[in-house]
Formats: sequence, C-alpha cells, structure tokens
Amino acid sequence: MSRIFRIILLIISIIVFFSATVSADTIRQMQYNLLYYTAGNESPDDCTDANNNLDQKDAAFKIIVKEVMPDILCVNEIGKTDVYANRILNNVLNTDGIHYYGTLPAYSISGNRSIGNRLFYDTRKFVLKESAYVTTYYGGTVINLYKMYYKSQSLAQGDTAFITFIIWHLAAGSSDYNETTRAQQSRTLTNYMESAPSVLANNFVLSGDFNVYTSSEEAYDNLVNNPNYLVRFHDPIGRSGSWNNNSQFADIFTQSTHTGAADCASNGGMDDRFDFILVSNKVKNGTDKVKCLPETYHAFGQDGRRFNGSIVSPANTAVSEQVAQALYTMSDHLPVVMDYTISQTLAVHDAPAELPVSIVNPVSNMLEVTTNLLTPDHLTFEILTIDGKRLHQETATLPASPQHLTFDFPYNPAIYLLKITDGKGNTTVRKLVKM
Repeated sequence: MSRIFRIILLIISIIVFFSATVSADTIRQMQYNLLYYTAGNESPDDCTDANNNLDQKDAAFKIIVKEVMPDILCVNEIGKTDVYANRILNNVLNTDGIHYYGTLPAYSISGNRSIGNRLFYDTRKFVLKESAYVTTYYGGTVINLYKMYYKSQSLAQGDTAFITFIIWHLAAGSSDYNETTRAQQSRTLTNYMESAPSVLANNFVLSGDFNVYTSSEEAYDNLVNNPNYLVRFHDPIGRSGSWNNNSQFADIFTQSTHTGAADCASNGGMDDRFDFILVSNKVKNGTDKVKCLPETYHAFGQDGRRFNGSIVSPANTAVSEQVAQALYTMSDHLPVVMDYTISQTLAVHDAPAELPVSIVNPVSNMLEVTTNLLTPDHLTFEILTIDGKRLHQETATLPASPQHLTFDFPYNPAIYLLKITDGKGNTTVRKLVKM
C-alpha cells in the first residue's frame, strides 16, 4: 500500500471517527502470593525479620507495582488484620503522589491461620457492590468473593459492568491427602456458587495460589470441566497438562523464584505453575461488557529461561535487573497479570481538554505531550488502541508549570487514543494519528 493511499485512508477514518466515542476501556489485574506478609509470632518459625523483612518487602513490592500498575490487585498470604493492608496502601500503592488505591474489608479467619486473601483496587474505576466469603474445613481457609462494578460514564443511567473477583489459596503439598483437600476446597467453592447467585455476576474471575501439579487434578478439573456451565471456568491461555517440573511449561511457571538453601522462601527454582487467573465463559467471550485479553496473560518476570533456576539467574530478559531482584526479595512466587476490556462509553474531547494537556499530532515515533498544571499533580498516561486495548501506561508527578514530555511510539500507522487521568480521577482522552 502506498504512503499516499494510506494517508487518504487515515483521513477518511478520522472524518468518520470525529464525533465518535471509545467503546472500551482496559483494566489490568495482578494476582500475587506475597509470601507471609506478616510479622512476629504471626509468621511461621522459618520466616523471620532477617529473611522476610517487611521493610525490604515493601521496597521491593513498590518497584513491582510501579512497573505493572494494576487496577485490581488480588493477593494471598497477607496478615489477616487491617494493619498489613494499611501498610501496603501507605508504603507501596499510595506513594509518589498516587492516592487512589483502596482495599476491601477482610473477614475473620477461624482456626490458627494468620494469613488470608485481600483485594486492592483503583477507586477511580471500581466500587464494591457486595461481598461474601466461604470457609473451608481445612485450617479455616477462606475463599473471598468481591462483586465490583465499573465506574462508567453512564453510571447515573444505570449502565455499568459487574465483575466478581474470587480469591483463594488451596492447600499445599503433593501427598494424596493434600490433593484430596484441594478437591474438597474446590467443591466448596462451586457448590457455593450454585447456591448463592446474588453475589456472582455473569462475569467472574478466580485467581490465587492453586498449588495444583496437573490439569487432571480433581481440584482443577472440577473448575474447567464442571458439568454446570454457569460455574465453569476457563484458562485464558489454554495451557493444560502436567505442569510440575516439565520444561514445556517453563514460560508460565510461577514458583519458585529461589534456589539454594531453604529459608522462608521455597527453593528449587522455577518448576511449577501454582498461580492462576481463570475466567467465566462470558469473560472469555466478552458477551457481557467484559472480555479478557489472553495475549496479555503472563507470569510477570518470566522469560522462559528459568527452568529450575531462580528469577535472577541466569540474567533475566523479561524485566530489568532491579525488577528481577525485587521479585526475588518480595516472594517465592511470581505475580500473574492479565488485561481486560470493558465495553463502556469513554468520551473523546477534541475541544480544549478539561486537563491542561496538548499533544503534537500527527504522531511520529515519539509522542510529544505538553502539560501546564495549575497545581502540582500526578498524571497517568495510557496509550490505547481504538478498541480500548492498553499498549502503554506510566504515571508522572508534575509541577505547576509547563512541562514537555515524550513517550516512545513504536506503533504502526493508525488511529490511537491517549487517555490522561489526574490524581482526582478526572480524565481526558485525545485522538492520536500516526501516518
């Protein structure tokens, strides 16, 4: 296709699109086992302030979060009191000018377990509709369910999307007893889902540390092959098999980031797929305003070169040395990340924007943005495809003066969107044209 013809097509597309709106937004979920984010006598004997120090974990976690920028963060192995959730909010998430993350109430865990699950979220995008929890017999383990709704621009008219995020942590171990326990825990969840539809949405997502070794294990099979399609789950990447110590799955292993002598962290290197995000049929197919993007599903920091090795050796090609070291320090698991599109209206402003931002258009291989804030603020910049898929996101803390910013723009000629959000959640979306 000649360059002139391509330009003509783009001009026609711009004319057609001039008064249109974006039909989708993109959100990002991260699932992470935090490895005993507790302290003192709430931790097991082999996890001490020396080998699982919370100050060091906070610094590492902050590096990871700033790299991923999740909208929904689901975690396992966090201390069950609000002290630990507040610590993450104050030391990790709501830092460097960001103050929009919140967390949801935890539930009392019976028995002698000092850890549980938690959900953190971007309060600019989500609100809790209702929540519930299910207690399994195994050590008072709790399965948490959070039904959230999206803050669409049509919310006042009752138009929004619901997603139920389910977080669990199944029993660890490879013995027959451990496997039977996981199967019972899995049935507890699906039985509850069948009996309590009010807390569910047609869009539901299950994430956590499954501790399963193969896709044929009953705990997993009960989810993906459940005879009741209403409670059936799907693996977005379709990678079934015998995962344990099988090099064919080296690119999706999530545990362990460590090798060498055993301490708080499990050792043995990367040889297990323990951490998952599974989705309902409607999320898989996008038939109810929410659709997962399987191509974005990945174990963060996993480059496929880790088989029986640590996250830092050999040299990591998926993330920087600093991020790889943060993953090593934070946990013996890798986080799992996936994006979703939400089909809601997002207005596009061609007139002077609500936020004092201007751009150079058409765009070359660099996107040039100028801001002129009245007061210091932090702005989040998201580059999106026309159908709402997020290509890039970063946050900058800016002073109350004109600032010139540049972003790499290595994308093919097409129409794109730049979404800018300030610290109060005010949003402006501008069209970008690359010839």
